Amino acid sequence: MVANLVLLLAAGTLISTGVYLVLDRAMTKMMLGLMLIGNGANLLILQAGGSAGSPPIMGRESLLYGEKIADPLAQAMILTAIVISMAMTAFILTLAYRQYRYRTADVIEDDIEDAAIAARPATASAAPDHDASDDPATGRMTSEGDSFGPRSFEAPVKGEEDA
Repeated sequence: MVANLVLLLAAGTLISTGVYLVLDRAMTKMMLGLMLIGNGANLLILQAGGSAGSPPIMGRESLLYGEKIADPLAQAMILTAIVISMAMTAFILTLAYRQYRYRTADVIEDDIEDAAIAARPATASAAPDHDASDDPATGRMTSEGDSFGPRSFEAPVKGEEDA
C-alpha cells in the first residue's frame, strides 16, 4: 500500500493544531481544537483503509479498478466518527452558550478548591473526615468526641457590626 503524503501531512497538521487549541483556556478554542482533532483522525482512518477500489458490493466492478474492492470498514468508521464528532460539537456548543449566559466570558479559570485539595498533604490526618479526636494509631473515634482545638473555634463568629 502506498500512502498519500499530502493526506498524511494534512492529518498531522489538523491533529497538532487541534491539540494546541485544546490546551488553551477559551471554550470556543477548545471546541475548535476537538473538531480539528476529529477531522484529522478521520483522515488517518481514511489512509489506513488502503487504496481506492470498486464499490464494496458483490458483482459491482468498475472499469477503473476492476475486481479490486475498496475497504468498507474504514468508510463505516469515518461515517460513525463524523456523527459522534457532530454530537460532541453540539454538546460543547451548548456548554459554551450556557457559560456565556452566566459569565459572558468563555475563559475557564482555575478552581481554587481543586488547587487546595491538590496541595493538601497525603497523610491520613489531613483527610477531611479526620479530626484530633480520632485515635492516631487506629483512626477510630475516641471518647473525647470533637473536643479539640482552642475554645475560640466554638465561639460564635463576630461580624463587623458586633466588633
